[in-house]
Amino acid sequence: MSEQRIYNFMGYRRLAAIGSVVLLLVAIGSLATKGLVFGLDFTGGTQIEVAYPQAVELNELRTSLEQGGFKNPVVVHFGTESEILIRLQGQPEAGLSDQVMAVLKVANPAVELRRIEFVGPQIGEELRDEGGLGMLAALAVVMLYVAIRFQYKFSIAAVCALIHDVVITLGFFSLFNVEFDLTVLAAVLAVIGYSLNDTIVVSDRIRENFRLLRDVDTTGVINESLTQTLGRTIITSLTTLLVLFALFFIGGELIHNFSIALIVGVVVGTYSSIYVAANILLAMDISREDLMPTEKEGAEFDGLP
Repeated sequence: MSEQRIYNFMGYRRLAAIGSVVLLLVAIGSLATKGLVFGLDFTGGTQIEVAYPQAVELNELRTSLEQGGFKNPVVVHFGTESEILIRLQGQPEAGLSDQVMAVLKVANPAVELRRIEFVGPQIGEELRDEGGLGMLAALAVVMLYVAIRFQYKFSIAAVCALIHDVVITLGFFSLFNVEFDLTVLAAVLAVIGYSLNDTIVVSDRIRENFRLLRDVDTTGVINESLTQTLGRTIITSLTTLLVLFALFFIGGELIHNFSIALIVGVVVGTYSSIYVAANILLAMDISREDLMPTEKEGAEFDGLP
């Protein structure tokens, strides 16, 4: 029986570190200069649901609304191809639904108003602030759990990997002007959970191999641990991406941005579990001694008369 080939992941750690730093700088720069394109959930505005007797083209409706004086309307299918959800940002105005219906009836008099909802900007600000606090709380709990479960160096590496994934995912949305709404915030929180799961698996194998591989240095232990978990990581990521691409292509526009956030997060999270967390552990000089339980001074004399 042939031995498993050990891949030299850490041989490329400097190149990987440079790539991560470049991505982080681009993401932070975009977030600082352009910011995020917040959706209706955060900015406040109006949601109008209308129905047609037959399927309609979204681009035609979007063009009609823009020509009618409505800036940047979001038009998506809602349920079926004949049911449409229109989102308009800005402070709700009196008679707004009548104005929208007047524009839509020019092209198709059979359009029917189903419902109209208003989201105030104050509610949007609360959602944004609470979502940000929720993300910070999740990172703090993760750091505490990993520190207790493994060792503080593992917790620092895990949280750095999570911050790396979140910042790059947010930077993607900022750089390409993709709308950021509550579904995307939920996806970012899901990315934290996904990335943490991968990092925990790798950390557990590193800790186990430190105890088993007595004659192997730290780099060798990390390389062997990453090699042993590589198959599991690839299979998990590929099966997850298959589902996400299905959502992206046939799931409809309502979850379009949600699937984009998860696709970016899964790809970046897979990379970070291999290179970012392990790279940081190596930079902090993780060793076998760090995982050994400390003995209390004079413990060997405990119990003696």
